[in-house]
Amino acid sequence: MTVTAEGPLPGQTYDVAVVGAGVVGCAVARELVRHPRLRIALVEAQGDVGQGTSKANTAILHTGFDATPGSLEARLVREGSRRLAAYAAESGIPVERVGALLVAWDQEQLADLPRLAEKAERNDCPDTRLLGADELYAREPHLGPGALGALHVPGESIICPWTTTLAYATQAVRTGADLHLNTRVDEAHQGDQGHLLTTSRGTLRARHLVNAAGLHADTLDRALGHDDFTVTPRRGQLIVHDKLARSLVRHILLPVPTALGKGVLVAPTVYGNVLLGPTAEDLHDKRATNSTAEGLALLREKGGRILPALLEEEVTAVYAGLRAATEHDDYRITAHAGQAYVTVGGIRSTGLTASMAIAVHVVGLLGEAGLDLGPTREPDPVRMPNLGEAFPRPYQRPELIAGDPEYGTLVCHCERVSRGEIRDALGSTVPPRTLDGLGRRTRARAGRCQGFHCGAAVRALFEEART
Repeated sequence: MTVTAEGPLPGQTYDVAVVGAGVVGCAVARELVRHPRLRIALVEAQGDVGQGTSKANTAILHTGFDATPGSLEARLVREGSRRLAAYAAESGIPVERVGALLVAWDQEQLADLPRLAEKAERNDCPDTRLLGADELYAREPHLGPGALGALHVPGESIICPWTTTLAYATQAVRTGADLHLNTRVDEAHQGDQGHLLTTSRGTLRARHLVNAAGLHADTLDRALGHDDFTVTPRRGQLIVHDKLARSLVRHILLPVPTALGKGVLVAPTVYGNVLLGPTAEDLHDKRATNSTAEGLALLREKGGRILPALLEEEVTAVYAGLRAATEHDDYRITAHAGQAYVTVGGIRSTGLTASMAIAVHVVGLLGEAGLDLGPTREPDPVRMPNLGEAFPRPYQRPELIAGDPEYGTLVCHCERVSRGEIRDALGSTVPPRTLDGLGRRTRARAGRCQGFHCGAAVRALFEEART
């Protein structure tokens, strides 16, 4: 197993290079290593997996109830949701099936709920139910005044997006894939011998290419002669409220969706916080992950109507992510057989849910385009650290502490992160290369003090492991 982040790239020719180590790219690499004859490279411009949209989303495992029936997205979200739920249970990825409520605030929205229920039925999500105002407030007593009813979608769940991406990457690397970080693709050419990628770390050769470059998928697509879509980064700003707010909300609270997306929601997280967001701002800058005063003010205004008491709770953090929106309503997953090339573009907020199904679909397209997949094998299962608040953490497990006292020595008290967990993350298959990466693997420095009290101790452990 190989993970590189510096120095020249290997001189070998890979059977498949996957560009982009977000949740979709990592899922594709994991699916490809099920075919042991193949030599796989997973190439990422940044210094860690899941550094783009995959680390900054609403962390919802969707049912696909409101997807466009008959679309590729609808099929892959429905299939992916089932696959990921099973994989999460096997791999220790925290999931909570809290359900969702689409809340109607006026008569027009109320009249739209039966249509959404029928749409859910067509999307193989038949267990939705219309609620009147009385039952809605019985379920969500802290909901703001004036709600007229809701559509209950019991299958909607919350999940840890960081652990999901990392689990895919870990399994891919352990099964033989090479992960090359800090490897920005600057140019791409396709010739008789396959694909030649000019990167920030030298040349990489591959017979087949998968473009899972997220926000930059259109740029790579054009470099290979295609003009099928344009990515317009859609910024979503979010506010993370303190864990003391968790008792205010029992479900994912959704507005009736619009063409721009699902709108501003209030949702619990598997870490015990409450999310408010996202905004939906179409931009031109693919690096604009900053939060703005205007965006946060908008969220507070909408949040004040949905859950007024939430505005009285402390804010732990704010963040913003960019979704890879295009001018098309559906995913842009296209095989170019003559080029031994598959584009995976326009994967928006449902990409986390659909990731495993997208991977199966993409590998099938590669096979149809001439890749000899050969026999299959199932990768050895992985067991990831469970970061969910609803699940036993190491400091709560006496038998674990008895075997290794490091699991009983807390470093980050806000998030109850032990020295043992930090040690394990730093020595893992795909280790963090920054303190933020360590936080995504352990929750260290992610609590209400944001590292004020534990920052020095966490940094010392981090630097000690890297010397």
